[in-house]
Amino acid sequence: MDLAKVGSVVVRGRAAGFAQEIHAGRHRMIADEPASAGGTDTGSSPYELLLAALGACTSMTVAMYARRKEWPLREVTVYLRHSRIHAADCMDCETKEGLLDRIERDIHFDGPLSDEQRSRLIEIANKCPVHRTLTSEIKIHTRAV
Repeated sequence: MDLAKVGSVVVRGRAAGFAQEIHAGRHRMIADEPASAGGTDTGSSPYELLLAALGACTSMTVAMYARRKEWPLREVTVYLRHSRIHAADCMDCETKEGLLDRIERDIHFDGPLSDEQRSRLIEIANKCPVHRTLTSEIKIHTRAV
């Protein structure tokens, strides 16, 4: 069954291991787990791909905003880390029991920007579409085809 459509992603892998072939439009990628987790480390882990999506969207969004404003932004570098934390350790979280996913995102803006411009770019980073998706209620509908 060919489910490939514009804007869709198809992932295929053998049941014998973790390596997955990803088809995203005309692009091909590999996902895998590191050897320490039983994979063959032939590609990025699923969480690395998730962080990459957030980082790419963040960088694209703030760069586009700076271009529109004609601000002197030369380059954006986004550093991301994923971890699981105890909900009780999160002061500003609604959930107080169990574990929570935590993403830390540090953004470096290269260019002679004012403090006000940097602050505004952080606000804009929090409005990138992937950030909004990750912080909204998500419903995933799964079916066998």
